[in-house]
Amino acid sequence: MANEPTLSVIVPCYNIETYVADTVTSLVNNARDDFEFIFVEDRSTKDRTYEALLTLTGKLENSRVIRHEQNGGLATARNTGIDAAEGRYLTFLDGDDWLAPGYLADLVGCIQRFDVDFVRTDHVQVTGVERAVHRAPEGRRHTPLDPRTSILPVDDTTMVDYPYAWAGVYHRRLLDRGLLRFHDGLRTAEDRPWIWELHRRADSYVAASLRGVFYRRGVASSLTQIGDVRQLDFFRSFDLVLSELADDPEAGRLRKKALRNYCVVIAHQLLDRGRFERSVAARLRQLAAEALGRMTEEELNEALVGMGEERVHTLRRIRGGMKGVAA
Repeated sequence: MANEPTLSVIVPCYNIETYVADTVTSLVNNARDDFEFIFVEDRSTKDRTYEALLTLTGKLENSRVIRHEQNGGLATARNTGIDAAEGRYLTFLDGDDWLAPGYLADLVGCIQRFDVDFVRTDHVQVTGVERAVHRAPEGRRHTPLDPRTSILPVDDTTMVDYPYAWAGVYHRRLLDRGLLRFHDGLRTAEDRPWIWELHRRADSYVAASLRGVFYRRGVASSLTQIGDVRQLDFFRSFDLVLSELADDPEAGRLRKKALRNYCVVIAHQLLDRGRFERSVAARLRQLAAEALGRMTEEELNEALVGMGEERVHTLRRIRGGMKGVAA
């Protein structure tokens, strides 16, 4: 590519040989001379993802495959792609998902038109043959916004509850400000600290009604389907959110939102603990008790109001108390 690419598309891949042909084909249908495509093969262990990528990307101009020497997880794979990217704008696509034809051009057109730090989009969730549109939880569309105004309220779904990195496009100036990289080594919930940093520290964004990302649910190799210890990285992820909030000028208000999110995820994992190996389930209960124990009684009471009887009861039992919390 003679000139700086307009867009870099970063595609982490791990044990997704079954799906990668659909992914690459969708990128072929989105290719432009000023787009580059960076595939990061994270040392797949169960299939021939790397070999499939080498074959398939031969049809995709301005593409390259980077292979890790050892598996590092999704956050590290994305960072590898970010470090290699040369585009003015960056976006992400997971290796088992795909895009509608022409979507990338629309995405780039949107961020260029508004000249904001980032754009966030809707997406289509695919479960088997079923498809459902999931809207980004911001009603103010196609107008530049201050990202901080989309964090609250505490008890409603907001943009920090919609952390999917692949549902958007990001200006390189965010990378220059240290806002685009992920925390290395996080194997799940890697996008939670990332989305909080974007909304706290970036200057501008747009929520766009674009629905060209198809997110595949129920993939056997996905961490959401595997009950092993990697799932427990969400504790580190939310602890990072809370730590990074400490010096925020609105730390008191934003901490309440983060604590509520943390409790929601802890409750979800505890209620779904049957999928975990026994030792991992025990570790989950231990880490949950420790995380809840670090919150004051007042913080917990406020976080759990209106959360529902089952979740409140589950968290109360794990922490060993919390009387008076309203369900």
